Amino acid sequence: MNKINPILKSYIHVVEGIAQTFGENCEVVLHDFSKMQSSIIAIKNGHVTGRSVGSPMTEVGLKAVRRGNTKDNIINYTGKSLEGRVLKSSTMFIKDENEEVIGCLCINFDLSELVVAKKVIDDLTKTEVSMEEKITDDCGNRVNDVLTDIVKLTLEESGKPVAYMGKEEKVNIVKKLDNQGAFLIKGAIDYVAKVLCVSRYTIYNYLDEIRVNNK
Repeated sequence: MNKINPILKSYIHVVEGIAQTFGENCEVVLHDFSKMQSSIIAIKNGHVTGRSVGSPMTEVGLKAVRRGNTKDNIINYTGKSLEGRVLKSSTMFIKDENEEVIGCLCINFDLSELVVAKKVIDDLTKTEVSMEEKITDDCGNRVNDVLTDIVKLTLEESGKPVAYMGKEEKVNIVKKLDNQGAFLIKGAIDYVAKVLCVSRYTIYNYLDEIRVNNK
């Protein structure tokens, strides 16, 4: 087992302190770059991304390291966990006495519950705008933009993060998208599958189920 650099070791109490301050939705991770395939040496609230000590970095972190993009910290980027949790993340690189990057401290905050709360607030403050006005298909609007907008608006109207959705709710999302003609757009099946964290074949099954019930 590799010996932990004393500088990195000094951050372990920081991991615990941040996690205790911001609660169970805040995952805090300490990585040691001397062992990239099992870089996590300390973690709190690992249920957010399903990782533990000995797990590797996320794809975003690995790409930054491989490209040498470690000069500046990566602050407040967004993403999703494998379970569809909405995350707000920051990665802060740690250097040794020679200014060499030896690891990083990462924070992944699960915003899923806040997204639900935001939906409630939005419902109280919204004004009526038709779907046609929101996704006007003029000459400057690319097809992919239209698809992205339709999916985004439909998910926002559901008021629930994908991680909290069951099959019935995902089928309902697919039904709404189908009614809006989303699946007439090239690439829609794969895009919606990725957003809903299911396979493209699951989307086909949802569509078959919807169309059988509509007969």
